[in-house]
Amino acid sequence: MNRILADLLGHLDLEEIEQNIFRGESRDIGTPSVFGGQVLGQALSAASRTIQDRSAHSLHAYFLRRGDVNAPIVYQVDRARDGKSFSNRRVVAVQHGKQIFNMTASFQREEQGLEHQTGMPTVPGPDELRDITDIQLGDMGKLPEKLRGFLKNPRPFHVRPVSEAGGKAESIEPVKYVWMKSVDPLPDNSQLHKVLLAYISDYQLLGTATLPHGDLRTMRGKLQMASLDHAMWFHRPCRADEWLLFTYDSPSASGARGLARGQVFNQDGALVVSIAQEGLIRLRD
Repeated sequence: MNRILADLLGHLDLEEIEQNIFRGESRDIGTPSVFGGQVLGQALSAASRTIQDRSAHSLHAYFLRRGDVNAPIVYQVDRARDGKSFSNRRVVAVQHGKQIFNMTASFQREEQGLEHQTGMPTVPGPDELRDITDIQLGDMGKLPEKLRGFLKNPRPFHVRPVSEAGGKAESIEPVKYVWMKSVDPLPDNSQLHKVLLAYISDYQLLGTATLPHGDLRTMRGKLQMASLDHAMWFHRPCRADEWLLFTYDSPSASGARGLARGQVFNQDGALVVSIAQEGLIRLRD
């Protein structure tokens, strides 16, 4: 397996230090603080370790403080309820004695029922598109050194945007389509694939809310962005090592906050995951 992907799996496989208490290490991906997707994935991993014969169908989380990438994170799981069909878990992430994140996740026994879904957008397939690392190579010289270091870091996922317009000076519609999958095949573990989808769900989502506002490179140093809350719904089985189309849109930005939504489709057109996130988008003097 690819070394970077194997390293990520190791960081998402938490150490159990006491019943209902887990510890996770952070993976430095070049960002100034812990990547929000890492905390989402680790929290879902911790909750899943207390569940049997049920699968996560939703999670709702709040980011409370920036995480320190140089320190471990402790995840405390509250077994709120185990019913006949559903189980509920609350997870609190603690670092340096303070809560940095909390999440509630719900799990359900497998059931059959009514089915319908929205249609998948008609866009080029992943084989017709360039990976984001190839797209960015031509612009590397124009970027700050810290950002260049982040973009050059090896990635555990292939990322192929349908449009390469992001980053240009003009304002564009707050809609974005991105194909993603892990760089190597993964084990047949459905819960692991959901943990990885939680990890990647925070990538590029909030940036959709900035697309109508011109060239953000001119705002560098003045623009403060951070995830505030995050929600996911797992509709149908899917694999993180198969191409998935992430469709993003942002219906609103106001009050120094932006709302972004996502829908995830597999290549057969099945809607597998829905995502929503509100984040801080603050212009500083």
